[in-house]
Amino acid sequence: MALWKPDPTFYASPRDAVSAPPEKLAYVAAFDRAAARPDAIAVLDVDPDSAAFGEVVGWTDLPGTGDELHHFGWNACSSALCPYAPHPHVERRYLIVPGLRSSRIHVFDTKNDPYKPELVKTLEAEELAKRAGYSRPHTVHCGPAGLYVTALGGAGGADGPGGIALLDHTSFEVLGRWEVDRGPQYFAYDAWWHIAHDVLVTSEWGTPSMVEDGVVADLLLGRKYGHALHFWDLRKRRHVQTVDLGDEHQMALELRPAHDPTKLYGFVGVVVSVEDLSASVWVWHRDGDAWAAKKVISIPAEPVADPETLPPVVRPFGAVPPLVTDIDLSVDDQWLYVSCWGTGELRRYDVSDPFAPVEAGSVRIGGIAGRTPHPAAPDVPLSGGPQMVEVSRDGTRVYVTNSLYGSWDDQFYPDGVGAWMAKLDSTPEGLAFDERFFPHGDAFRGLRPHQTRLQGGDASSDSYCYP
Repeated sequence: MALWKPDPTFYASPRDAVSAPPEKLAYVAAFDRAAARPDAIAVLDVDPDSAAFGEVVGWTDLPGTGDELHHFGWNACSSALCPYAPHPHVERRYLIVPGLRSSRIHVFDTKNDPYKPELVKTLEAEELAKRAGYSRPHTVHCGPAGLYVTALGGAGGADGPGGIALLDHTSFEVLGRWEVDRGPQYFAYDAWWHIAHDVLVTSEWGTPSMVEDGVVADLLLGRKYGHALHFWDLRKRRHVQTVDLGDEHQMALELRPAHDPTKLYGFVGVVVSVEDLSASVWVWHRDGDAWAAKKVISIPAEPVADPETLPPVVRPFGAVPPLVTDIDLSVDDQWLYVSCWGTGELRRYDVSDPFAPVEAGSVRIGGIAGRTPHPAAPDVPLSGGPQMVEVSRDGTRVYVTNSLYGSWDDQFYPDGVGAWMAKLDSTPEGLAFDERFFPHGDAFRGLRPHQTRLQGGDASSDSYCYP
């Protein structure tokens, strides 16, 4: 009798995941800023032994326009192996791809032809609003009760509260709002968890009206964007505690909990301090019977000789803010990657001691002032900077894309943000660009690449049941 086995890309522990076979393909969400043509899922060859390595080898257009693809994720992951969240026989085959401006959610099947994902379902904005009370779906995580989709806005589309919509693992129907008691939580952005401890964490950006047309200077200087973490009872779906990072720390975004399920700490990136334009990374942790957060990394702004060369949004300050827009934690919990989209720097920190990170490598590409080229094209100055970061399961390969969000691209890079993607090799000695891997310009057919997901999973796709 044949056995019904779990998906082979699921791993019970981080140790098992690190030993997994390397990815062969990468899926990249790309969007048209003008909303005149469809957004798309691009498929890139990431097999170094392939003749097409570094090239776009597949492409699927969306059926409509104006979606602005942003964050997306797999329908299932290693959390399906947890005995208290049993979904061992679902497959990691569907990409769940929200449109941040349209509020549609698209489901693509990658199994039949991994080079041409097939759109098999579309959830319209009206369904998300009616069944969950949300709009502007942002981040997708597969978890113990289904698919957790964070959303920036309420059903009306402009204001909050934002929160989490829960989708079924296999039918992809909207089950409803995840929160039973949201307490004081109003802003939303990311959500992650310490799955073995029944703890969920959420972060804050702003409502759609605060972010969709770019940074609003009055709101930023008035300290009105999100600056807190929220801790929840994962099973009871109830708010437990708020930890305020201080209102000078504007926009607490990406969450990266420790992969080791016995550990109760994680990292959050903060985009900017209104006091000095620095960016920061904080570690959350247990402090006795409560949650606490501590700033462990601070990255200063970089002054420029001629402020007139800067875009209007930062010209009055005479300096370039780092703008930490993404962070990613290697599966072994050793390396934290920090993207500084403003200065064009990708930093790596050794976080073996999460309370005392040590910088352990840095590269430059793009940047508001630097426009640093890629080594493969040294005569081509680049706009944008390392933005979304994806790390392979074994931690040796790092992929970055350059677009943040259409209206924010236009503010910080008013002469055009361009389109590029890069791969770096991560070794104990440091970071180095792979000069064979630099799709850019026409490779993305006029679209802007935003986020990458690796075939079979990556460092930010999975949560594990066992240490």
